[in-house]
Amino acid sequence: MASATTTKKSTAKKSAKASATKSSARSETGERLRKAAQAEIAERLERLEKDEATGDTASGTTKGAGTDSATTSAATDTAPAKPKAKAAKPAKSKRVSALDAAAIVVRTSKDPMRPSEMVVAMKAQGLWSSPTGKTPGATLYAAIIREIAKKGDASRFRKAERGRFTTNARKGA
Repeated sequence: MASATTTKKSTAKKSAKASATKSSARSETGERLRKAAQAEIAERLERLEKDEATGDTASGTTKGAGTDSATTSAATDTAPAKPKAKAAKPAKSKRVSALDAAAIVVRTSKDPMRPSEMVVAMKAQGLWSSPTGKTPGATLYAAIIREIAKKGDASRFRKAERGRFTTNARKGA
């Protein structure tokens, strides 16, 4: 019975040492984070004071960021921020998705097509080409099946026969 008591005491001492080590590690980490936060706050305050001294209010500081809101609002009331005109970018032609390109190709074909045939036709017409895929036909097949399952009769495709698709508009074909 005496050995069991000493074992419990030694285990308790070990766990106390381990928790003390963990506590000191946590406090060191917490202290480091607290110091970093204080340094960042001091840096922001210095920047804010510098901006107020030069009259620059558009340096990215926000209203109420550790300063008196009356001084910040007074600075912004005297010099309203003017929106900068952005340079007009040339309009990019939106890239056609594989599913949209497949709908165009199937619409123009007379017969039902396999997805692999659609991929070849899309590339030949310059509508779409697979960036790096090894099996774009399988990917297109899965996308077409998903659209049919999701939209039903409103889908752009319908299954004509096994592995072949046609447009949903040609139901009598």
